[in-house]
Amino acid sequence: MNNQLETLNKIQLDAVVNTDGPMLILAGAGSGKTKVLTTKVAYLIKEKDIHPGNILAITFTNKAAKEMKERIYSLIGKDAFNIQISTFHSFGLKILKENYKELGYEKNFTILDSDDSLTVIKKIMKDLNIDANKYNPKAIRSTISNNKNEIVSPSDYEKFVQTDYDEIVKTVYYRYEENLKRNNAVDFDDLLILPLELFKKNKTILDYYQEKYKYIFIDEYQDTNEPQYQLSKMIGFKYKNITVVGDADQAIFTWRGANYRNILNFEKDYAAAKVVVLEENYRSTKKILEAANNVIKNNKARKEKKLWTENNEGTNITYYKAYDEKDESNYVVKEVKELLNKNISPNDICVLYRANAQSRTVEEAFLQNGISYKIVGSFAFYNRKEIKDLLAYLKLIYNEKDDVSLLRIINYPKRGIGNKAIENLSIKAQSENKSLYEVIDSGKELEFKNIIEDIKEKSNSLSLTEIIELVLDKSGIKQSLESEKTLEADIRLENLDEFKSITRNFEEREGIVSLGDFLDEISLVTDKDETSNNDEEKVTLMTMHAVKGLEYDYVFIVGLEEGLFPHQNCFDSADSLEEERRLMYVAITRAKKKLYIINARSRMLYGKVSSNVPSRFIYEIGEDLIDEIKKENKFIEKPKINKSEMFNEDNELNKGDFIKHEKYGSGVVLSIDGSIATISFTHGGIKKLMKNHKSITKISS
Repeated sequence: MNNQLETLNKIQLDAVVNTDGPMLILAGAGSGKTKVLTTKVAYLIKEKDIHPGNILAITFTNKAAKEMKERIYSLIGKDAFNIQISTFHSFGLKILKENYKELGYEKNFTILDSDDSLTVIKKIMKDLNIDANKYNPKAIRSTISNNKNEIVSPSDYEKFVQTDYDEIVKTVYYRYEENLKRNNAVDFDDLLILPLELFKKNKTILDYYQEKYKYIFIDEYQDTNEPQYQLSKMIGFKYKNITVVGDADQAIFTWRGANYRNILNFEKDYAAAKVVVLEENYRSTKKILEAANNVIKNNKARKEKKLWTENNEGTNITYYKAYDEKDESNYVVKEVKELLNKNISPNDICVLYRANAQSRTVEEAFLQNGISYKIVGSFAFYNRKEIKDLLAYLKLIYNEKDDVSLLRIINYPKRGIGNKAIENLSIKAQSENKSLYEVIDSGKELEFKNIIEDIKEKSNSLSLTEIIELVLDKSGIKQSLESEKTLEADIRLENLDEFKSITRNFEEREGIVSLGDFLDEISLVTDKDETSNNDEEKVTLMTMHAVKGLEYDYVFIVGLEEGLFPHQNCFDSADSLEEERRLMYVAITRAKKKLYIINARSRMLYGKVSSNVPSRFIYEIGEDLIDEIKKENKFIEKPKINKSEMFNEDNELNKGDFIKHEKYGSGVVLSIDGSIATISFTHGGIKKLMKNHKSITKISS
């Protein structure tokens, strides 16, 4: 360990070697918090002889948990695999798997994602004749989820009912919880709520986990919600060897239930807490950090700290005041081109915006100028229809009480089971208090049930990948897609083949595993955990919320206007405005070498043109740190494009048209959005291109 300890600065070392009792590590952006956390875990095992099985380390994404495990493995070897390193939800699932009987579940319970939950809520509303146009099912789902994250049960919620909407939510909430239990299913929120119920109900079980996890580490503590806060407090109550790492200045998720006051109140919860402040930044230039410090010091709800660095001074922040959103995007293109001409990798460049809708004009400008880009978090692999269909088959095979999965696939591929037949099944299931699957006993529905039974019987002796192949074959999915003979169907088949490579990798990594283990892991995957297999270098486009935890050499922040960023919804609330400022702080501190900030005098967004004054955050950075790009003309000169060489003005594409492309070959137009065509290519996958580009030739409609 000595070699590792020598790489730490004095304050980092202090955090690592003080192992007993509660500790709060206030870790500024880029201050090496992951290094401190992983070294401290290794130090406990190697120097303090703590058994790896007595350590619990919690992060907020599977990707972060994987990185932590890899780092600890590099320090201590195979002992790393005996440490419980996971997300809160994965840890909650582990507790449920070990104690399902105590909570009244069967071993093969399934986990509903947000889409599945919405399906259940829509069905409940339909059964109760609740008008979905008057009462939005998504709003009801959100209200239920928010209440669960505040540990408010249906009976607790009943106390707060005042309006007709509240009454509807209460009724649906009760039915929703009953439905989950009847289907032997839990939703994502239950992975945190149910362990708390278990611990409150059974002190012996709580004592077991308190003894097992004598040392607890929690990363990104400012992002914990109420159940996560209570769960960590209950398990750590006995020994109080709890180390939390976080930064209240980077708390940007209160809208999804996170309570940054948990980190501000840590010293109240643990009177003996040692506080370590990591202020040395290893990421950014001095000027970028000074800009970040100048902005965040305007917030009142924070613990004082000031980032500093031994890195070079760096250049001033470049500020461009655009004429409109197109001028803004063209300026970004101009600067990105200059960077690329200097052999800067596209992977080192990122464009950030407050709202997803802002990406539209940036995309168009990039496409027009042939700059490759990717949008992070725009379309997750596991959310594609064909993958969700396949997963529904797997879930039903694993848990036949899963009505949500059954309803999704009972007539996919089409097998002549209509709405009336499904309605009759639902009535019968409800009257007998059974699952839909259990009450199937005749007709085409029985043929479907026999298919599932056949797959279940044969799958007992098969590997995961072989089960996938069996499902695709026996269900008729493969034959149905092949018979379509369309490029879209071919792409769906390719995605299903890609799913088989996921199961193969899982089998190679984990050895012999059950279908249940695989479904558990898949259900916990988030957008941030998904990575593309495409090695092509691309500029990254994403929202400021999505960029947390990442870093880039060159960062562009667009749309810095009052009403857009900070968003107009925050103007009536001091807390909301402070969260917007924290979001700006996060955006600034993503930049390592150079930061660009841009706004527009006039902007078309959501179909409306607005004229907004520059964001207050620009002024908070400070004039001495900003170089404003002056221009004589009304707006910057756009990159020169020879239209006769670049565009075919007569190439008017429509959805469904077949085309040929010079690089990607044959394809079909999936959709048209303004001047951008989304095209599915036989070999190139799905691409967004300018619809009248010279490289595209229309074949037929």
